[in-house]
Amino acid sequence: MIDTTLMLSGLVVGLIFGFVLQRGRFCMNSAFRDILVMKEYTLLKAVALAIVVQMIGFHLMATMGWIQLNPKTLYWGAMIVGGFIFGVGMVLAAGCASGTTYRVGEGMVGSFVALLGLMIGTVVTNAGALAGLNSNLKSGTFKAITTADLGVDPGPLLKEENTSLTLANIFGLDPWILVAIITVVILAVLIWKRGGEEAKAEGTLCEKIFKRGWNWWVTGVAVGIVGIIAFPTFKKYALGISGGWLAFLNTLISGDPENLNWFTFLVIGVIVGAAIAAVIAGEFKLRAPDARRLLQQFIGGLLMGIGAVIGTACNIGHILSGIPQLALGSILGGAFIILGCWVTAYIVFMRG
Repeated sequence: MIDTTLMLSGLVVGLIFGFVLQRGRFCMNSAFRDILVMKEYTLLKAVALAIVVQMIGFHLMATMGWIQLNPKTLYWGAMIVGGFIFGVGMVLAAGCASGTTYRVGEGMVGSFVALLGLMIGTVVTNAGALAGLNSNLKSGTFKAITTADLGVDPGPLLKEENTSLTLANIFGLDPWILVAIITVVILAVLIWKRGGEEAKAEGTLCEKIFKRGWNWWVTGVAVGIVGIIAFPTFKKYALGISGGWLAFLNTLISGDPENLNWFTFLVIGVIVGAAIAAVIAGEFKLRAPDARRLLQQFIGGLLMGIGAVIGTACNIGHILSGIPQLALGSILGGAFIILGCWVTAYIVFMRG
């Protein structure tokens, strides 16, 4: 039986997340690619602000005892390889995991094809032809490094069974010290890089919310708040995309609804929420690129799925939900997602 509470809570958070993603045009592929190709930092600022908002929110809730932090285990080899593959894939797919998902709700056929590739890639890597590679990159020489291996205390805010390395426990610091330092640094950079005054959207408050594109700081704060809502709702983790699509395709293949998880309902909600936002704003339209572009986006989606399973998470799971927990594994995985994005963007867009 499907847990009705699980289903409804995932759908509701997904609806909100999809609406926010669509109105803020929030996509990490664009955020990281654009700073290299176009010297444009607007979306990157939104990502940074969302991380700060969630980092403060997560640690506040953990300190109050409402949640326990659950950072990703450090599989260093898998996160390097998987992160880089994912970064390559999101450039070819023209969208990260969340960007691809919400654009399906806008009627983007290319994003739908990329999403099919992502789902296939997750299943093939989780239990198919690439399962051996996935396993090998998380065992032997590449086995997980934990707090027990380094002889450090996990810290009071983590789940009791979690022995993952974080910036706090590896340096033996109160996590709030690092939260304060990182917050001050990021906010200082955002203020320094704020540039000129952004044009103010005209119209009523309703029109600004539903009809106009949001500016970067509204988007960053809104995405961060959704993540803060998601963590105590799901209880095990915050936001994620690839795991939901893996469970969705596994369920279609096996016919067993027990394969469904909270993230499955979340990603379905994202598409519906983005579709609602796009229809209200008059931005929904079925659009399809040429066959060559569709093939490229499918391959990109396939690589994202492979990279997400090998690297244990997609860009949302690592950068948006893992880094705010100060997870060393997510910092490593996120860094190689960005590196893969930059290398591919240079080859595709910049190399003469």
